[in-house]
Amino acid sequence: MKRPRASTSPLLDEEPDSPSDGPPDGRHGSGTEAGAAADRLDLGPLPGLIGYALRRTQVAVFADFIATLAALELRPAQFSVLLLIRLNPGRKQSDIAEALGIQRPNFVAMMEALDGRGLTRRSPSAVDRRSYALELTEAGHRLLDEALALVARHEARVRADLDAAETEALVALLARINRALG
Repeated sequence: MKRPRASTSPLLDEEPDSPSDGPPDGRHGSGTEAGAAADRLDLGPLPGLIGYALRRTQVAVFADFIATLAALELRPAQFSVLLLIRLNPGRKQSDIAEALGIQRPNFVAMMEALDGRGLTRRSPSAVDRRSYALELTEAGHRLLDEALALVARHEARVRADLDAAETEALVALLARINRALG
């Protein structure tokens, strides 16, 4: 009998098909065609749990997002930071970090990396000389434009099996769960 392959996630033994791709009893194969019938795993209630479904989907969406931005040597958090700086030029580092939920030490390191690539500029804030005001450089604007084009294609892939009403409903439901628990 084959053993399920190891995973880096403690909750997920492997990359199973989506929760709707199997018998309604939550039984799924090992992901290989050969011997799948003999190698069924009982996932019990996992496929019906919102957190499990969200995590599986988040892993798939982020894998595609990371691969999408890899050509630009840009990580998802860096993309978000560049976008917020463009939309809010001159804001303090702490404002951007707080809006994205990034801890201060991590944000400082990220800003040093973005500055080092010539994508952002930090200057003393006109309002508070103890803090830095952030802005994108021309290179930062160009890279963000490229990233936004790639992200639009990524979003099209994510939404491919959803119509506009389903997309709107999904985003609204996720926001509602976030508000209830956040």
